[in-house]
Amino acid sequence: MTVTYEQHAERPAQGEDEGDAAYEAATRQYCAQILELLLPHRRPVGAPDEAAAGDGGPHDGHRPEECFAEQLAQLRDFVARREPVLLTLPAFPCKSPNPAKVAGHLPDLGELLSLRFLDDLCVAIGAVYPPGARLLICSDGHVFGDLIRVPDAHIDAYGKALRDMIEATGLKHIDTFGLDQVYEDRTYDEKRALLERDHAQSLEELRDEVRGGGPALSHYRGTIRFLVEDTANWTGSKAQLQRECRGRAYGVLRRSRAWGELIAHHYPRNVRLSIHPQPCGAAKFGIALLEAADNWLTPWHAVVVQTGTDGFRLMKRHEAERVGIPAGPSWRPSHYIASELFDVAS
Repeated sequence: MTVTYEQHAERPAQGEDEGDAAYEAATRQYCAQILELLLPHRRPVGAPDEAAAGDGGPHDGHRPEECFAEQLAQLRDFVARREPVLLTLPAFPCKSPNPAKVAGHLPDLGELLSLRFLDDLCVAIGAVYPPGARLLICSDGHVFGDLIRVPDAHIDAYGKALRDMIEATGLKHIDTFGLDQVYEDRTYDEKRALLERDHAQSLEELRDEVRGGGPALSHYRGTIRFLVEDTANWTGSKAQLQRECRGRAYGVLRRSRAWGELIAHHYPRNVRLSIHPQPCGAAKFGIALLEAADNWLTPWHAVVVQTGTDGFRLMKRHEAERVGIPAGPSWRPSHYIASELFDVAS
């Protein structure tokens, strides 16, 4: 389901109970309870093993109210009004174009498990906060499809299959949002140009920020890595590929940030989630959709390997083929099943 939410940046007048101490205490408790539901799924900066060791754990050694002040403030904007919480997640763009990483260009079990997880998270929020929560997937495939070398037709097919998956499985807390809802009746090249015109920072500003280090440099390096890995059938040298991907990485980052600005313009009140690792104190909350050894891996850059009755893990396809057996149609497996499970069964 694709939906547009009506939002108002100005705070309405307080209700008659909103100034009461009990009301304020309940507001703080609701926010803390919702944050506690998010924390186990946090995607911090650093590898998952490092996060488990403590330096990059649930709140990086800080008190939650310090590390997640931004998230608590975003939650409070809804909870103080007793309104449903709106979570936004720029994600689910399209499948990687590299067949060594994925099994095709359409959603598979990885997307389905991730969508179920996100819907279940909203259900869990509703169990502790009666107004509940909704999650808006802000699909960004068309935002940088030309830069990651994925045809717009493949992105359209992926998006339609994703929406069909949401509807067919009855995931009632998830909606979708994309460039089509903003720049109607334009070509995708025109939509991307308008996005840059309306919301992108200058390339010079971005370069200066990356040179300054910190999260911008980390995100830039992660983007280069993905672009290198997603490039199939490269005929030049590794050094040439690195140079070519460095140039594209700036474009991807610039448009990704512009997309974030556009989302903020249309939904000024939202709890901002990200599929990228986020440090303590960031305005976005990095969320892990599925278990993976690589902290940057997502369902659209990998396949799912079933490791137990209820155990699933993301791996790149060439890795999954070494440890598992494909399940589903031979021409497009939905996932892989670890060979050891067959050994146990026999």
